[in-house]
Amino acid sequence: MEQYNVTGMSCAACQARVEKAVSKVEGVESCAVSLLTNSMGVTGNAKEEDIIKAITNAGYGASKRDDGSADSEANGSDKAGASTHRTSSQTRGIEESLVDRETPVLIKRLVSSIVFLLVLMYFSMGHMMFNWPLPSFFEGNLMAIALVQMLLAIIVMYINKKFFVSGFKSVIHGAPNMDTLVALGSGVSFAWSLVLVFAMTDALTAGDMERLHSYAHNLYFESAAMIVTLITVGKLLESISKGRTTDALKALLKLAAKKANVIRDGVEVEVPIEEVMVGDIVAVRPGENVPIDGFVLEGSTSIDESALTGESIPVDKEVNDTVFAATTNRSGFIKVKATRVGRDTSLSKIIQMVSDAAATKAPIAKVADKVSAIFVPTVIAIAVITFIVWMILGEDLAFSLARAISVLVISCPCALGLATPVAIMVASGVGARNGVMFKTAVSIEETGKMQIVALDKTGTITKGEPSLTDVIIDSKERIEDVLKYIYSLEIKSEHPLAKAIVDYAKDKGVVEVEITDFEAVSGNGLKGKLADGSLIYAGNESFIKGKAPIFKEFSDMAKKLSISGKTAIFLAKDNNLLAILGVADTIKEDSARAIKEMREAGLRVVMITGDNELTAKAIGKEAGVDEVIAGVLPEGKAKAINELKAKGKVLMVGDGINDAPALVSADMGFAIGAGTDVAIESADVVLMKSNLSDVVGAIKLSKKALKNIHENLFWAFIYNIIGIPLAAGVYIHLFGWSLNPMFGAAAMSLSSFCVVTNALRLNFFKMQRKEERLAVNENSANNLQVNLESIEVDLEDLQNKELIKGEQTMKKTIKITGMMCGHCEASVVKALEALDGVSSATASHEAGEAVVELSADVANDTLKAAVEAKDYTVTDIIG
Repeated sequence: MEQYNVTGMSCAACQARVEKAVSKVEGVESCAVSLLTNSMGVTGNAKEEDIIKAITNAGYGASKRDDGSADSEANGSDKAGASTHRTSSQTRGIEESLVDRETPVLIKRLVSSIVFLLVLMYFSMGHMMFNWPLPSFFEGNLMAIALVQMLLAIIVMYINKKFFVSGFKSVIHGAPNMDTLVALGSGVSFAWSLVLVFAMTDALTAGDMERLHSYAHNLYFESAAMIVTLITVGKLLESISKGRTTDALKALLKLAAKKANVIRDGVEVEVPIEEVMVGDIVAVRPGENVPIDGFVLEGSTSIDESALTGESIPVDKEVNDTVFAATTNRSGFIKVKATRVGRDTSLSKIIQMVSDAAATKAPIAKVADKVSAIFVPTVIAIAVITFIVWMILGEDLAFSLARAISVLVISCPCALGLATPVAIMVASGVGARNGVMFKTAVSIEETGKMQIVALDKTGTITKGEPSLTDVIIDSKERIEDVLKYIYSLEIKSEHPLAKAIVDYAKDKGVVEVEITDFEAVSGNGLKGKLADGSLIYAGNESFIKGKAPIFKEFSDMAKKLSISGKTAIFLAKDNNLLAILGVADTIKEDSARAIKEMREAGLRVVMITGDNELTAKAIGKEAGVDEVIAGVLPEGKAKAINELKAKGKVLMVGDGINDAPALVSADMGFAIGAGTDVAIESADVVLMKSNLSDVVGAIKLSKKALKNIHENLFWAFIYNIIGIPLAAGVYIHLFGWSLNPMFGAAAMSLSSFCVVTNALRLNFFKMQRKEERLAVNENSANNLQVNLESIEVDLEDLQNKELIKGEQTMKKTIKITGMMCGHCEASVVKALEALDGVSSATASHEAGEAVVELSADVANDTLKAAVEAKDYTVTDIIG
């Protein structure tokens, strides 16, 4: 999307005019103009000069927002430097569009107008109506008083000449706007009064003092001046309120670093942020903001990431941990190696997302746009008809003009034009402060309309950091070989489950062997060739079945792992099955609560995963989802989403590369902020904190924003529907109600202010309920307690512990009397293995005991009863 700054717009009619003009340019696919930020977003391949020419021809000013693209082309060989410079230019462009140049100008205009208006009101109303004293020269000199009023009105109208220049200029271009209505209302009042001044000279010449007094009391000079002054009051209030809607974006821009302390040739030097390159080492002291994205090269600290994620609790950082630009170093001195600089940093992407959201248009705004496009011409027509009708009904010229002028000045297209964008901008800012980044206005409007939430499992519902829990091996194969083979395969994979195996193998000091012809079979497994030519495979059961036979015992073991929520990974060499490894991934602390909230909100929650059905159902049951779709390959996720879309609007939440097609296919795609760049680029909304509870918060915020937009549109429409007939005098004969043009101007000046103020109420919206925030704090406290307790664990013992037949299995030794032979042993073993929770059993009549391995806790009384049912006596159970 290309961004442009547009100047000269004063109301929704101007906005519609610019959109219409640019949309006609060849190569423009879509165009969205924001009256709120005086900006325009254009997609397509149209030429910049053609777009600017179209806007200029429509009567407005335009310039391309500087994003530094020219610099990047000029410095193509230096991508890092170009990226940084582009961000500097990009940030400046956004900053310039947010600079409030309008408010200071309006304040000066208003103060100057009020000074002269007060004098005018003293002459016109103070003296003429309340007989307030004037210098003796003016006593009885009605012509002098009229001339003073005229001069003062001219001064006030000149101070506010923008209304007249813009209003009549827009008429010349065939697109009358709000300024046209103001200019006509004030101008007609002045013109009518000027005519009366000449009539007063005639009456004075004729010596007709009665007619002279009549004309003097019907002057509208104060109305001509009051109308433009009151509209300026409204414009000022609107400008101040509009400035507050962009506070979130301004706050983000302030976080962007201007300088960085870079270590070059062993010396620390302070350089402008534009000169920081990828690979530079940056020193960050306590209290300073991190200027770039990177990882800790030296030192340790705690980082306050609330500026990006909204999470108030600082995060501990050690060597190799990732840090982000705009976060604050709270304690230790660290050195950070830059991996992303300039426009590639997380902060720059967030700024661009919030800015783009303001530059796009929500579907609901189209209704207001259609009305705004014909609003001003329609109002002018109504004013003319009002004047003609009252004249036909026999009213005098002054009365008929007053009704027509009231229609012109009370009508307000701005309220319609601002109803949607101000709510979108405020909602976008609220989301950004809480770590929820809406990319477009469409995503803000549509999120609250979702009916089904589809959740990826790994990294979304679960922590995405699984660990190796079991290694079930063939007795002919040594544990060292199993770990060596599986480590050498999995180290080449990017799958989250691979990391668990790799981390364990590294802890054990396993040495990697050479693997050639490596291949990752999407959604199934891995394969490669050893130096001796043997082929090794690792993957799910269906993948390995085609490579090596899987005996029932191993298949049953895999099922038991799956039932307990673990993923079974099979390892085979050539056509021999070597081992089954169990890997478990626990669900996040807030997942079950967030899913419960989704269901309470009337959403159907579906978990989609590539895991086998047993494992998926175990995780799904724990998380509390309504439905589990398991065994889905990456390309199958998009298909599953399309099938769900037949049942309602679908919101997909994912974090991996394989989630990208599903995120695009869904009606609304949410990417977990800790996920891959591909997933984030494919999504409509990014959750910076990687918490599922933010999905609920985003949905609530969307519904609140949409409700606010409906309120704004209702009041904008109802204001004009009630106000225009009132101004036209429709209610005079019914209720005796009429409207002075000055009061009409006052109403118009406040209408837009009220719409913007209503939108600002969204700033009070809380993404989480109080009890939810308490729950999060409680979880943090519990985690801290766990960390403190874990210090007491004997790490040496953990490192020496072997993972044979599963670390999680339990053993019990049963002392038995009465066994006499091998047949007795077999009878005892069969009785014990028939029990649920007993993985295997061995018995010895010579030792007088049986040993059982348990996959779950089995009571001693149950074991004893099973043995004694075969007429043997249990004397003791150990373990």
